[in-house]
Amino acid sequence: MAKLEGKVLVAQGGGPTAVINQSVAGVILESRKFGQVTRVYGALHGVNGIINENMVDLTEATTSSIETVAVTPSSGLLSTRDKPDEAYCKNIFEVCKAHGIRYFFYCGGNDSADTCRIVNQQAMDNSYELRVIHVPKTIDNDLKVTDHCPGYGSAAKFVAQAFAGANLDNRAIPGVYIGVVMGRHAGFLTAAAALGRKYPDDGPHLIYLPERAITKEKFVGDVKHAFEQYGRCVIAVSEGIVDDKGEAIASQFTGGEKDSHGNVQLSGTGALGDLLASWVKETKLTKRVRADTLGYLQRSFLGCVSETDQVEARAVGEKAAHYAIRHDLDGSVAIKRVADYVVSYYLTPLETVARYSTEMPDAFINEAGNGVTEDFLKYARPLAGVLPAWQRFDAPTVEKVMNK
Repeated sequence: MAKLEGKVLVAQGGGPTAVINQSVAGVILESRKFGQVTRVYGALHGVNGIINENMVDLTEATTSSIETVAVTPSSGLLSTRDKPDEAYCKNIFEVCKAHGIRYFFYCGGNDSADTCRIVNQQAMDNSYELRVIHVPKTIDNDLKVTDHCPGYGSAAKFVAQAFAGANLDNRAIPGVYIGVVMGRHAGFLTAAAALGRKYPDDGPHLIYLPERAITKEKFVGDVKHAFEQYGRCVIAVSEGIVDDKGEAIASQFTGGEKDSHGNVQLSGTGALGDLLASWVKETKLTKRVRADTLGYLQRSFLGCVSETDQVEARAVGEKAAHYAIRHDLDGSVAIKRVADYVVSYYLTPLETVARYSTEMPDAFINEAGNGVTEDFLKYARPLAGVLPAWQRFDAPTVEKVMNK
């Protein structure tokens, strides 16, 4: 069988991560090893860059520069929130054909996988040989099929460390602290706040996820109980938490504004944290009530990266090149956990990943709906990698003389 000769095109879409450049570096460096690859192009701003022919020739980039970009957070080729339809994808295909692109790699989430699916189908319909591979990434960890997604581990590490620090602060000067974490429909990232706990009384004491409805009465009741037990309370909340009608609580503050994908805007405001803080203040439990929205800090925080995440992000890029160029296949690269902790990689059909997302399994959420289980901690710990060490003073209490 003759080898398919032509150019490689790689692009990045959706929200940046701390390790997405590892995947692109994997694609670039592996692709350049194959003789049938004539050039390696990178599209600037994802699919938007493709249809506008804004591309760079990565064949000319040095290995050293590629490796330096690989350890840099965010999207080195820049990104886009465009969600291509059939007509948009036809433009992508026509550009690929005009430039002699034979291998297309798109790093992104489920919408990016759907773009790959459509472009792949159009190439087949036009009898044009084009290998299309979706390279997975998302901090939300909500792609179907794969055990977990590159990008999640590093974001989880950041969230775990952020809440570990907030907990230390809250223990020093007790009160109620609320941290709002990214997560529209899946609570994986918010749940990662639990990874920073070390002692039995450490926060977060409460964790609220989009998979479980919340009411004001339940929230206030949970906070009161935790405050009575610990004398303080640290709370992790997903931005996508819903009320008992299944509607996102944050949506009432955005006036129905929608993002480029048609989703109701949840982030970009601290209103959700302020609302929850106001509920707590009404209880008169404490005057010290604070709320933070972690926002974009979770995605590309410089210097906070999971070693596991880096390795796996590079590997999915390398595997993508192997599947497309060496094995002449289309699909989406997926990760399988085969031991504790060992993974393998495989290719799944594009349609199994495209469009639809997944959520936290019931086994990962406690019965009360305000925390996570040991099953989740076992699942997530190896993904976040090693967390910084911290310690309390280990010293006996001095016997009181005057205030017995």
